[in-house]
Amino acid sequence: MHSQQVTGAGRAPLTHDVIIAGCGPTGAMLAAELRLHDVRVLVLDKRTEPASFVRVVGLHMRSLELMAMRGLLDRVLPHGRQRPAGGFFAAIPKPPPQGLDSAYAYLLGIPQPVIERLLEEHAAERGAQVRRGRAVAGFEQDDEGVTVELAGGQRLRSRYLVGCDGARSTVRKLLGVAFPGEPSRTETLMGEMEVGVPREEIAAKVAQVGQTHRPFWLRPFGETVYSVVVPAAGAGDRAEPPTLEDFRQQLRAIAGTDFGVHSPRWMSRFGDATRLAERYRVGRVLLAGDAAHIHPPIGGQGLNLGVQDAFNLGWKLAAQIRGWAPATLLDTYQAERHPVAADVLDNTRAQMELLSPEPGPRAVRRLLTELMDFDEVNRHLTEKITAIGVRYDFGEGPGLLGRRLPDVEVKNGRLYALLHHGRGLLLDRTGRLTAGGWADRVDHLADASAGVDVPCVLLRPDGHVAWIGDDQQDLEDHLSRWFGEPAT
Repeated sequence: MHSQQVTGAGRAPLTHDVIIAGCGPTGAMLAAELRLHDVRVLVLDKRTEPASFVRVVGLHMRSLELMAMRGLLDRVLPHGRQRPAGGFFAAIPKPPPQGLDSAYAYLLGIPQPVIERLLEEHAAERGAQVRRGRAVAGFEQDDEGVTVELAGGQRLRSRYLVGCDGARSTVRKLLGVAFPGEPSRTETLMGEMEVGVPREEIAAKVAQVGQTHRPFWLRPFGETVYSVVVPAAGAGDRAEPPTLEDFRQQLRAIAGTDFGVHSPRWMSRFGDATRLAERYRVGRVLLAGDAAHIHPPIGGQGLNLGVQDAFNLGWKLAAQIRGWAPATLLDTYQAERHPVAADVLDNTRAQMELLSPEPGPRAVRRLLTELMDFDEVNRHLTEKITAIGVRYDFGEGPGLLGRRLPDVEVKNGRLYALLHHGRGLLLDRTGRLTAGGWADRVDHLADASAGVDVPCVLLRPDGHVAWIGDDQQDLEDHLSRWFGEPAT
């Protein structure tokens, strides 16, 4: 079985609305978003158990905002460690810009297995089915749905299939979607482990070596545990984690000491491969997360980019299944997210160049380090890395159009608490407008004191501003654009 379109009688019954391949953060978030709209979701994961290695990942501001929008932040925060929202771009040590426009202006470091577990639990609580040890081996799509074949020969049928199955995505390969870009040229070792020398000695040696070798750092993560990043000796098997001896050898080769590293929590290697799927959708099959884009982890954007893909896609795919989506709504998933990923790939390419020990990149790094003393430059790069600067192209309009609305104060609380159910929201400071025939999809809050400086705002379920104004007819035109025809 492959991915060509087929027709004919004798198809299996549609038992699911959406099958998601992969139960990492992207797949789990997408499943939960679909369940907000009573979509029948099945998540398949080839792993029999969730990932166990305790790699710490960072949730940036925009991802923290998304968690707040769905009431997840209070569950996530106790498991993470907050650090300032600065020093992200190419690890250039700069403080956060002043007055970042977010109620969540920090980075949350959290173990990857923990965030994966929390998101999977969230999806399951919403009613998503998760089956482990089930690998997608093939699929066929037709004009009514997708027949998915599992590795053991079982066939399942759904209306849509979404590949959230990682960089080596089976779904993407079977779909025949090109994945152009650059292969890995260099590899880097990354891990967390204990050290055997005083902190002052480490800091002095890292400052010295960091002048000529990047990526290279040892950063404290607790009392005796350090995050260690060091260039690899050469290319290895990405599926095989490095050994502690690999770290020791490279630390000695570059720094003249292995810092007495021992008792690793986790160890991995990564390359600088950079690739972007040419298409995010072919018929009833879509791609999200690492299945659609890969890049070096510099800046910590990978997991965040995938979760934000899921947030963008979830309500649109649900609208398609529930029958109220405008004709072009599902096409906006690629139109909006593909350019965002392209920008992330470019900024990670730039950051990797700035880590080069060659004289030219080192000179550019020194210049950029000076420029980042200007608050506007530091702010621009911080907003880029954390994704709070993303603006979707919704056409001509005020600067806020297409951007996400921060978690402003509204009567009886904050804005994001009104978005927990994944519906649109009309925030009306005039008290004169109505969502009328769209009330089954769009909530309405009349609040003259809301913390926005425009008359009225129409928010999509992902928190992006779809319309600004005070005219009822103009509002209804935009309600139709994003939320389909009014109910009769």
